[in-house]
Amino acid sequence: MALPGESTLASHGPKRPARAESRRPPASATYPVRTEEDLLTVRHAVRAATVEVGFGLVDQTRVVTAASELARNAYVHGGGGTVTLDYPREPSGRRGLRLTVKDEGPGIADLDAALTDGFTTGSGLGHGLGGARRLMDEFTVRTGPGEGTVVVVTRWAVR
Repeated sequence: MALPGESTLASHGPKRPARAESRRPPASATYPVRTEEDLLTVRHAVRAATVEVGFGLVDQTRVVTAASELARNAYVHGGGGTVTLDYPREPSGRRGLRLTVKDEGPGIADLDAALTDGFTTGSGLGHGLGGARRLMDEFTVRTGPGEGTVVVVTRWAVR
């Protein structure tokens, strides 16, 4: 019992963290892609973001793989750039993770060819851009010779 002028706070056991669906989404974050180390930083940030959104292990792996491919493309072919993470939410409450990968490189001269499996301008297997498109729910590319490239991909969490 509290004395006059004192107050008490009742506790009913440990507090549970707020459910991911009801919390405010994290703020957008942008990461540079200028070095090999930056590629690793992006992978770690994207992995943490997939956990925050509530993706299962398979979807975490899909998103991290797509992010890795896109960031590497910006680094290798675009001379570096940025990766921005955003947390869109649909009116129904479904959460997602959106990656915007930008570079200021030479652009993609033939986008249709670049999206074809097996197409490569380097020593890779040629699955990067097309593979990222298959791994994500939404995929857009803005590019042109001398204009750089912006790839925006989104994956939505299953409710």
